[in-house]
Amino acid sequence: MTQDATRGNGSRFDRRAADVERRRQLRRSGDLLPVRAAKLIENGAVVITGICGRLGRRLARNLHRVRPVHGLDRRPFPDKPKDIEHHEIDVRRKKARDIFRRGDVGALVHLGVMHDPRGDSEDHHTWNVLGFQKLLDYARQYDVPKLVLVSSANVYGPRPDNPQFLTEDAPLLAASAFSDMRDLVELDMLAQSFFWKYPRTETVILRPTHILGTVKNAPSNYLRLKVVPTLMGFDPMMQVVHQDDLVQAILLSLQPGIRGIFNIAGPPPVSLSQGLSILGRPALPLPHTVARLGIDRLWRWRMTSFPAPELDFIRYVCMVDDSRARQVLGYAPRFDVEQTLRAVDEERWV
Repeated sequence: MTQDATRGNGSRFDRRAADVERRRQLRRSGDLLPVRAAKLIENGAVVITGICGRLGRRLARNLHRVRPVHGLDRRPFPDKPKDIEHHEIDVRRKKARDIFRRGDVGALVHLGVMHDPRGDSEDHHTWNVLGFQKLLDYARQYDVPKLVLVSSANVYGPRPDNPQFLTEDAPLLAASAFSDMRDLVELDMLAQSFFWKYPRTETVILRPTHILGTVKNAPSNYLRLKVVPTLMGFDPMMQVVHQDDLVQAILLSLQPGIRGIFNIAGPPPVSLSQGLSILGRPALPLPHTVARLGIDRLWRWRMTSFPAPELDFIRYVCMVDDSRARQVLGYAPRFDVEQTLRAVDEERWV
């Protein structure tokens, strides 16, 4: 047998093994979906909360050509494709119920999580937690067959005693050291509870590592700095994922029969110093105590968007094992580490 034929057989065996694992996952999660629910998942409308964000727009543009898309976001969506139905509504308002009442919703993808360390904590909590609870109520009341929550691998928390790679069973300890992570941990726990209480809905929780691209988040903003501060004596390995690889993972999670928690990682991890070298960014090494005091002052003077507890992300390891996503979802990142890192410089804004 030729080498090419052997390689071809190997790829077929790999696909067969992935199919077997998906069927096992179905059997573990309970009975197979009713035919109507499976068809609704495949062809029904997808409600995307936070559709006006950069990730939401990318997901919507991948979906709207093949199935109906309903956006749910209190922000306007002026350049939306004509076939996307956008509802400029606060998710906490009763009017949001009308989107689900029609009975054509096949999936709810929740991207509308507010991340603003400077925002009012009470408003954050009501938006993130109470708003998500209302969405869960609508999903239960109107039998939405698929729910996808995009959480974060940050819920595990960067810690000195972390193992090299964390599985989906690892405890969610981020809020113990960083109170601003409390809402995200609570959302993750709410979705887990919903998973067990309402098995008629296929609940999927995605925990991506640091998302890089045109998104406005802490990792991308950090790597966009002209001179990047680092901590003396620390050069942690970092795991990043391209925003379009995350979109691919969301699309895969919308398949009928998929449910559960999945870590989502990108290309093989690199050290922080290697990442900065790829980007051509000079580093500014600082002692931890000096960096913390400096960031605390800059934070009080409103001269930085990084609160001091986030220094732990460039101090300790918080990497995940994504083998379950690769086996069950069939997920594989398409962007290598250089492409993923350089994505932070695409479509830069002033």
